[in-house]
Amino acid sequence: MKLYIISGERSGDLHASNLVKELKAQEPDLRVRGIGGDFSREAGVEIFKNYKEISFMGFVEVIINIFKISQYFRQTKKDILSFQPDAIILVDFAGFNMRIARFAKENNLKVYYYISPKIWAWNTKRVEKIRKYVDRMFVILPFEKDFYRTYGVSVDYVGNPILDAVEGFRPDPDFKGRHGLDDRPVIAILPGSRKQEIERMLHFMLSLLPAFSGYQFVVAGVSNLTLNYYQQFRRGGEVKIVIDETYDLLSVAKGALVTSGTATLETAFFRVPQLVGYKMNLISFWLGKAVVKVKYISLVNLILDRPLLKELIQDNFHPNLIRDELRNLLENPVRKNEVEEGYDELLEKMGGTGASKKTASLMLGYLKDL
Repeated sequence: MKLYIISGERSGDLHASNLVKELKAQEPDLRVRGIGGDFSREAGVEIFKNYKEISFMGFVEVIINIFKISQYFRQTKKDILSFQPDAIILVDFAGFNMRIARFAKENNLKVYYYISPKIWAWNTKRVEKIRKYVDRMFVILPFEKDFYRTYGVSVDYVGNPILDAVEGFRPDPDFKGRHGLDDRPVIAILPGSRKQEIERMLHFMLSLLPAFSGYQFVVAGVSNLTLNYYQQFRRGGEVKIVIDETYDLLSVAKGALVTSGTATLETAFFRVPQLVGYKMNLISFWLGKAVVKVKYISLVNLILDRPLLKELIQDNFHPNLIRDELRNLLENPVRKNEVEEGYDELLEKMGGTGASKKTASLMLGYLKDL
């Protein structure tokens, strides 16, 4: 059996890699090829292209790179036809992957979508294309199952793979010692994994240092960017930077500043009080505001369907507002208790672990039933 898998950013690459590991465990002779990163490569995926070559964030950035994206799309189509997989597995990354889904169906290839694009947030019309081009959705947020069923799409809710990652994590007892952290409480800074995000968020996040001298700030970096890149944001020697150790950081953190995205769930699963923010290119922001259909930007609030976490967006992501909200989160016992109870509710809604294993079993079962 042969499968072709496509992920377009770091978290998608991680989830794709864990799915591939489970697929290979259940089908040892399986061959997998596609687009991904280091995680997928280590899981045994034959990498056609690294996702970094085709991942662009925001309306303006996509428009600027449209010819490059079109070239990668043509090359990917050619590679898929040459490989002739039994099915294509698409992982999030809607802009690129929905075009691949259409191409696949036009060529009579089975299409499975793992981790839904956020069409429920900004483009519900796209669900018609999913119904037309995708054979089955495998979703990881509880409300997505009812959303797709409403539109007549074949769907399975498989749980959330982040729960598996957090449950399987074992913290390094020497983490603080290795990075020269002292006894002051730690504030984790999670600025995102893309340069565009980091460059719009991190300066604002670190501007809080003078107001929180009793705390130590630690930035969660990612290895697809160099340590030297992160150094430009440091303010003297006051900020520590750790690379690919986000879970170790969250395991010791007393509070967190988080760029909206998957990291809001990870932070919640570690039960760390958090403040969520987001800034983007001004044109992209206004275009996005015109089409976004949801009340919240954080996954935690979306799943709970209420504003448990404070969200500071665009101009509201301002040093003074960040300072006041973070202080309330860290030092107000009532607020801290409110967040704790909200996290309990979140975990109950998310269900149990085993998302990758369940997804692999379902996919292979559907393929063998053909």
